Amino acid sequence: MGTILIIILLLLLIGGLPVFPHSRSWGYGPSGIIGTVLIILLILLLLGKI
Repeated sequence: MGTILIIILLLLLIGGLPVFPHSRSWGYGPSGIIGTVLIILLILLLLGKI
């Protein structure tokens, strides 16, 4: 389960970077969402829910 989450998060981080021509106008939206997901996963990991 943990390995799958790490792979998905890495794919989201790569996809959220504004280096591709179609994603330059997105701003900080994708990275903010990914950061929120990371914080939630960290909290769940610390609480032992994952």
